[in-house]
Amino acid sequence: MPKYLIKAKVAVEGIVEKSDVIGAIFGQTEGLLGEHFDLRQLQDKGRLGRIIVDLKTLGNKTEGEVIIPSNLDRVETALVAAMIETVDKVGPYNAKIRVVDIVDVRLEKIKKIIERAKEILKIWSQRKSPDLKEILQEIESVLKPPELIKYGPEQLPAGPDVERSSELIIVEGRADVINMLRYGYKNVIALGGAKPEIPRTLIELAKRKKKVIVFLDGDHGGDLILKELLKSNLKIDFVARAPQGKEVEELTGKEIKEALSKAIPIQELKKPKKKAVEVKQVEKPVVKEVEEIMTIPAKIANDIKSLYGTLESIIYNRDWEIIDKMPVRELVDKLKEANTGEIYAVVMDGIITQRLLDVASEKKIRIIIGTKLGSIVYKDPKMLILTYNDLL
Repeated sequence: MPKYLIKAKVAVEGIVEKSDVIGAIFGQTEGLLGEHFDLRQLQDKGRLGRIIVDLKTLGNKTEGEVIIPSNLDRVETALVAAMIETVDKVGPYNAKIRVVDIVDVRLEKIKKIIERAKEILKIWSQRKSPDLKEILQEIESVLKPPELIKYGPEQLPAGPDVERSSELIIVEGRADVINMLRYGYKNVIALGGAKPEIPRTLIELAKRKKKVIVFLDGDHGGDLILKELLKSNLKIDFVARAPQGKEVEELTGKEIKEALSKAIPIQELKKPKKKAVEVKQVEKPVVKEVEEIMTIPAKIANDIKSLYGTLESIIYNRDWEIIDKMPVRELVDKLKEANTGEIYAVVMDGIITQRLLDVASEKKIRIIIGTKLGSIVYKDPKMLILTYNDLL
């Protein structure tokens, strides 16, 4: 279910089809705000849903409605809404798109819950005649926003226990704090996003804590913030990340607990990375093909870094020249279409699965590199399988 629905009216001075309107939106917004805010890429990553268009013809004109589901945050959703309003042509005709509303789907759902609660209370009171005032107070307490304070001169969003607790959890923003409070984590404080300077109040607070965990989103924004934190003088003991592609503000209590349990000591992240890449020896290299893959060019490390957080993949020939790039979800189908022996290596921002290895073995692919290894039952002894941790 999306977080928001962008609703807009479209008017075209000519007769057009739904596909014409959708094509105009993609075409005229492409590259406006850079590749990380491209509508097609946002759809591929599940951050935007399928664009819905409903049209009707009035004489020689076309009018209708455009709906775009969004899983972005409020600011990014507003930016998408403003961007589609720049579309001024559909086919050869002048056109105008005007956003009329942005619906908070979760808020609408809460409203339905409240209305249903009222109905239930009414029936309940008629049957059992309980104290209606107490019941209303109980429901209102559930719907109340979590207890949130503003900490220090910078007014950082925080939980009420940031001073008292011996441990501190640092998240990116206010919405993250609220979600953590919802699941009982009161020793949490917001960093405030990727700012040039770490708030002085936060630096001093962290110094007084036995354990400091930085808990970041599992996206490219989280990567950038982590990079800045590693260079700062903020005391950090552990770093935890939300699952890939997810934000802390949208995690369930179970997901938060699991992510924090997998926090990585800061010393491991600060270890210098290897510049040259040396591939580990395969056990019992009994075939000649294994000898051909004992070294990987150092440039592949840069390709891996460029892929991180994109959910994309790259395929190479035997000379380590790039053949093609595609989303990870399309990789298996692409490999099935390839000629046997055409592809030499695959680097992907995703989990290496048994299904992928089966297809790769059939196509005689020699090297597979991914973020981590899934549940593997069998692998071709002629194939070398590596994760990012093996190379960086």
